[in-house]
Order: sequence, then C-alpha cells, then structure tokens
Amino acid sequence: MKYLCLVYYDESIMEKMSQQEWDELNQECIGCVENLTTKGNFLDGAPLESVTTATTLRMRNGKPLLTDGPFAETKEQLAGFYMLEAKDMNEAIRLAEKIPPARYGSIEVRPVRELKPEGNTRS
Repeated sequence: MKYLCLVYYDESIMEKMSQQEWDELNQECIGCVENLTTKGNFLDGAPLESVTTATTLRMRNGKPLLTDGPFAETKEQLAGFYMLEAKDMNEAIRLAEKIPPARYGSIEVRPVRELKPEGNTRS
C-alpha cells in the first residue's frame, strides 16, 4: 500500500542553521532516500521551496482565486514529501521515523486512496 509522508518544520529554525548544518541535514535526507530505495520502499519524493514562493489556488464559480503564500498560517510549514510503499500503517510509521527532518518538526503519514471511476470511499 502507498503512504504519503508529509514533512513539516518551522522554516525559521532551518534558516538559523549554518551552511554546514544545512548541508549535513540534506546529505542525511539523500542517504535516507537511498536506503529506502534499496529496500524497495521509496516511490517518489521531493523537497519544496520556501512557503514564500507558494501560491494558493481556489476555484469559485468557475473562476480562479489566487492568494500569495500557503493555504494556512501555521507554526510548521510543508517542506516536502516522501511517497512510500509499506505493508501497513505500522511499517509506514517505522519508515517515516527515519526521515531526518522529523527531528525538527513532524511527519504526517497518510494512506493513499485509490481513485476509481465509481464507488470511491469518502474516508
């Protein structure tokens, strides 16, 4: 089953890191992806640019409404994602525990729902 692991952290903490600390964290992330790939658990993933580069789109009455910035004001910002293959939520959580930015923020682990032409669940 597929699980999306959303990486959140407070960008202001990352901005206070030295270049060496930031590079070391990114090297850890690369190593984590290599390890997950070797084990067959990594499907896709990517870090995101800062929330200052985000635009939120809402479609209302057939017209786009654009807002600069992320969808919500929060203490932690969405920083990236890992798409993992795991047998169940417990395994997905164990894999997500190894994602290095978890030390600085949080990892939201959610099952991916299959989108079908008919008979989709709402939960």
